[in-house]
Amino acid sequence: MSHGHWPVILGAAVLAWVIGALWYSPLLFAKAWVAAHGYTPEKLAEMQKNAGKAYAGSLVAFGMMAFVLHLFLSRLGATDAVAGAGWGFHAWVGFAFPLGLTAWLYSDKRVATFLIDTGYQLVYLTLMGAVLGRWA
Repeated sequence: MSHGHWPVILGAAVLAWVIGALWYSPLLFAKAWVAAHGYTPEKLAEMQKNAGKAYAGSLVAFGMMAFVLHLFLSRLGATDAVAGAGWGFHAWVGFAFPLGLTAWLYSDKRVATFLIDTGYQLVYLTLMGAVLGRWA
């Protein structure tokens, strides 16, 4: 892996983070997600106090995912956006979806929380794969 891939890996991580900002915004699923969790206004205010740490931590996590997905795509010979998106989708099917499903099955959360979160993971892993397949 050359040093020239790092900007694309970072870009893929930022893309996932930006998609999350939109996904969990009032434009898309914020109201449904808050309602599904049963969060009160007080709980939301408490969560917002630590939002900076959560945003930074998720960006680091996306960077780790983008790096490993890039490694996978390199080893698989995925050298275009379609192949990268396909393998990003497979990463969701094989890892993100089963992990999220298992966590949800052992929780007391409503199914809407799982569907909103796993939908986000599907979108960002597929797009992350497309970006990495095309430019890294």
